[in-house]
Formats: sequence, C-alpha cells, structure tokens
Amino acid sequence: MSSQPSPFAETPEPPYYVVTFSSTRTEGDHGYGAMADRMAELALQQPGCLGAESARDAGGFGITNSYWADEESLKAWKQVASHLAAQRIGRDRWYKQYKVRIARVERAYEFTAPDDGEHA
Repeated sequence: MSSQPSPFAETPEPPYYVVTFSSTRTEGDHGYGAMADRMAELALQQPGCLGAESARDAGGFGITNSYWADEESLKAWKQVASHLAAQRIGRDRWYKQYKVRIARVERAYEFTAPDDGEHA
C-alpha cells in the first residue's frame, strides 16, 4: 500500500457542487505558484469546502475542481477579498484564457485497481 496521500478529494455522497476552473497559462511563473498554493489553502478553510483536485500539463493547460457542500458556500468563496484580488491578478498576469463551470453532482462512483501486481 502506498504511503503517498491520494490526489483525489474525499467527497461525501451526492448531492454536492463542483466548480471546474479550466485555464491556459501565460509563460513564466510571475508569482503564480505561491498565489495558487495560498488560494488552495484558503479555499479549504472556507465553510462548505469539501476539497479540491488540480492538474496542469507542460503546455500550460490546467484544471482545478473544487467541491462544495452547497451553492451558498461556493458563492461565498467567490466573494472572499483575497480570492477576488487573485482573480484580478490572474486576468492581468497569469491566464491567457479560462472557463469556469459550476454543476451539482448527482451521482459519483469510483474504481481502484487491486494492489496485487497483476496489472496487464
């Protein structure tokens, strides 16, 4: 069994909400890494935040999914002053393009392969 933490957010049984933030980055860091870490930490402290998952490829395309207990919680996160400031800087400095999608999760399921070394 691996001792590494799972990259997957631990979410409850549905329903709950997901905010999907898909983006393409500009070249260079320009403070992005530190701000992204800070926003992830801050989001997880917000009432109703269930967790987050994030990935970015070498070409600059990334997706972050944040999970929320209810719509009121995710709306409150959008209005946090530090988050609003990060959004402004993101448009000015870090992102070429982004899309935000918000959905209510009605069903969720998962698969984990057995850890028996018998993978083909």
